[in-house]
Amino acid sequence: MAHRLRAVWPPLLFAAVFLGLWQLLVVSRDIKPYLLPAPSLIWQNFSGELGLMSSTALYTATTALLGLVLGTLVGLVLALLAQRFIVVNHLMTPLAAGLAAVPIVALTPILNNMFDITSRTPRVLVTMIIVFFPVYVNVMRGLVQVQPVQLELMRSMNAAPGTVVRLLRIPNAIPFFFTAMKVAAPLSVIAALVSEYFGGPQLGLGSRIASAAANTAYGRAWAYVVAAIITGLVFYLAVLAAERLAAPWTGRSRST
Repeated sequence: MAHRLRAVWPPLLFAAVFLGLWQLLVVSRDIKPYLLPAPSLIWQNFSGELGLMSSTALYTATTALLGLVLGTLVGLVLALLAQRFIVVNHLMTPLAAGLAAVPIVALTPILNNMFDITSRTPRVLVTMIIVFFPVYVNVMRGLVQVQPVQLELMRSMNAAPGTVVRLLRIPNAIPFFFTAMKVAAPLSVIAALVSEYFGGPQLGLGSRIASAAANTAYGRAWAYVVAAIITGLVFYLAVLAAERLAAPWTGRSRST
């Protein structure tokens, strides 16, 4: 318990000091909300419309989760194929890098034209594409970077390629997978949020932020930003919890 408190209090103290200085700066300088709203105004809007904030965040979180799951599955499957077949590796590596270089603001309008803009499909696909790259690259690295002595031992035992993958490469790739997920999970929320700026159902955080800012409701817009931050933190903490359950040795290795 004491160890957990030691880990929690520094960020909490920093957040309290930061918000206090922010509030003091806005009040003392009389900064207008359209430039920088005070934390008290943001909290007033957030707590006053908590139900709406929750439903809006849930819509964006659902889009992000669908894209995260699909992008992770595609990344895992292609990483396994690329490790096994050199042709797939040569084909997918530059393609994955190219997809990662495409900005969300350019990708979303194209997919909106290709699919029904009133559905969730374009936003899920954008999120899937953004998630795919870190998962593919990290898992591929974990599958390939095994200890040579372990690989030689498996070969000396005449292990089949499938056995080598199952008993050596996949366990070695587990820490790399969770490293990828720690990046991809919050990134999926960002991708889903940004994709909501470009039309479609006005039910997510991105569209609500844009609408509130256009109507000069800057406190409300920042309140939606807070909801987006909380959503991203929930995704990240979920990955940490899954890592502790599936690979507890990774946490012990970091602490030693």
